[in-house]
Amino acid sequence: MSRPRLGSATTCRLCGAQSLTTFVDLGASPPCELFLTAEALDLPETTYPLHARVCEACLLVQLPPLIDPDETFTEYAYFSSFSSSWVEHARRYVDAVVERAAPSFVVEVASNDGYLLQHVVARGVRALGIEPSANVGEVAREKGIDTLTAFLDPGTATAVRAEHGPADVVVANNVYAHIPDLLGFTEALRTLVSDTGWVVIEVQHLLTLVEHCQFDTIYHEHFQYYTLQTAQTALATAGLDVVDVELVPTHGGSLRVWARPSSVGATPSARVAEVLAQEAAAGLDTVAGYAGFAQRVSKVRDDLVRFLLDAARDGRSVVGYGAPGKGNTLLNYCGIRPDLLAWTVDRNPYKHGRFTPGTRIPIHEPERIEAERPDYVLIMPWNLRDEIVEQLAGVGAWGGRLVVAVPELEVIEVGAP
Repeated sequence: MSRPRLGSATTCRLCGAQSLTTFVDLGASPPCELFLTAEALDLPETTYPLHARVCEACLLVQLPPLIDPDETFTEYAYFSSFSSSWVEHARRYVDAVVERAAPSFVVEVASNDGYLLQHVVARGVRALGIEPSANVGEVAREKGIDTLTAFLDPGTATAVRAEHGPADVVVANNVYAHIPDLLGFTEALRTLVSDTGWVVIEVQHLLTLVEHCQFDTIYHEHFQYYTLQTAQTALATAGLDVVDVELVPTHGGSLRVWARPSSVGATPSARVAEVLAQEAAAGLDTVAGYAGFAQRVSKVRDDLVRFLLDAARDGRSVVGYGAPGKGNTLLNYCGIRPDLLAWTVDRNPYKHGRFTPGTRIPIHEPERIEAERPDYVLIMPWNLRDEIVEQLAGVGAWGGRLVVAVPELEVIEVGAP
């Protein structure tokens, strides 16, 4: 099979077929992590189509590579450690890796601010992070974590292996969706890992995205969206076999895929067959199973906009909690601007004083909620719902309520007025 191009509106980046059909069209949005400064508010913004398609041949759901990752990841606004539940998830993740693989050397690709490798280092295991964002990687180095500022490609992988040796475990946690050169990146993973090692990938599961209408996790940083079936197909292109899989709750439902070089000859666990059967039962093993998603997405938009319009008519104040990438897909697709959502807050100081891309909603520190006591707080990072509901329990003291929009509109009572 000849190597396909990175992908386009008509060519699949995995199998090269020219048979892509619409999964969902969310209009056009700016890059979801390019938050605006006050000085940029009177300047134009570039938007890009957000039109996800499914390949009729291999069933990979994908966006065309309209944005060069250099534009997004050279300086990045997302720091993993601002979510305490995510750091705890990473600790348990490392526990599982150490128990299964007993590694002496771990490499993490897209290692961010060291949220995961800090737990590896704490166990006395040699670790290396490969992180393209210089500002984020510097935070990891300040924690004492050896971090290379680079994008992973076959050349980088070859150089890392030559200098550091092969890794017993290569972790690719929430990065396998972010790569336009899927085949080159997968080849690089195989280069990094030893012939008897493990590649462990966590990535959002397309099955839960479809079942729970998580359309807001579709944005330009994510170039593809995986079922276990399509992840198997992609990994096989570099001689990596899926030997086990776990369903984990992160990001609304993710796959943790355990893969090994084909030369190991490991037999897949029963869980691999079970997850493939779940995907088939949902119809995701055929193109027909992807039909109807767009209509469900429209209903989420209509319900949220209707709620915000009713609140405005009734003189009720509505603000946001969080400024995640998924929130910016939601805001832009729904056409929500400061007249309907006055402002939002975020725990990340990098975003304070900036504005959401496209919709230009101001972002403040979380203490603003207590100071202004709004009637409703819209939780945009719904994947952290339990953590945030606990943080915002005090909203009930003035009769305020919380709102989530995905998978369906829900108003949450907290505390007591």
